[in-house]
Amino acid sequence: MNYLRPELYNPLAAQYVLGTLRGSARRRFGRLVMEFEVISEAVNQWEVYLNSLSDQLPDAAPDEGVWQQIEQRLGFNSLQDKSNISARSANSEQVETNIVELKTHKSRIWPSLAGLASAAAVVLAVLLIQLQPMPSPEVKQLAMINNQQTELLWSIEITEQKIAVRATKALQAQLNVDYELWIVPQDGSAPISLGLLPKDGERTLIKPKLFEQINIAALAVSLEPLGGSPNGAPTEVLYTGKLVLL
Repeated sequence: MNYLRPELYNPLAAQYVLGTLRGSARRRFGRLVMEFEVISEAVNQWEVYLNSLSDQLPDAAPDEGVWQQIEQRLGFNSLQDKSNISARSANSEQVETNIVELKTHKSRIWPSLAGLASAAAVVLAVLLIQLQPMPSPEVKQLAMINNQQTELLWSIEITEQKIAVRATKALQAQLNVDYELWIVPQDGSAPISLGLLPKDGERTLIKPKLFEQINIAALAVSLEPLGGSPNGAPTEVLYTGKLVLL
């Protein structure tokens, strides 16, 4: 398993800092922290982030009833009990038989508090991981569509499943027409439409399966009536661009 991928080591770093990563998984990740600087930096960033969250919490004094419940569960049921224990403790050096024997029954408050803390940590870890931005799909190919003045009009990023197209400010699009993107096969066969390009902003096109199955000479942009090519072929080819493998 490649732990150097951010989408893998980042959530593990969050759990490591929170303490919810335990057992052999924690020991293994601890070795990775020592071995790889990028993972160590991720742990440091989570520590800083979580510490900053705790600093934002206002100080709050516990209610008197909380202390009373703690005292009761620890066996200090009244002020008289505490006074008696203090008196007997003070005389323990003079009378050996006056050694105070504290109650040996297990207090249930500490497991309860520990359980609550663990539950809260798990919930916080889940929330933090969910709030992280989803990792962007890996870009496999790029294409740049330039005009005759070599100004970039569209940038095209191609991932495993999609084609992301971004129009630049240099594009002066006509509103009464559309621009269509085409595959130009290397074998000289008919161009294949990939869809309409954005006139501003971004648009995601579905990547067809044949994109990986044929040799592509170039991508082409045609000028079309609104709605795209009326006959399945480019009407007027304006620009072409080469695909670049990454």
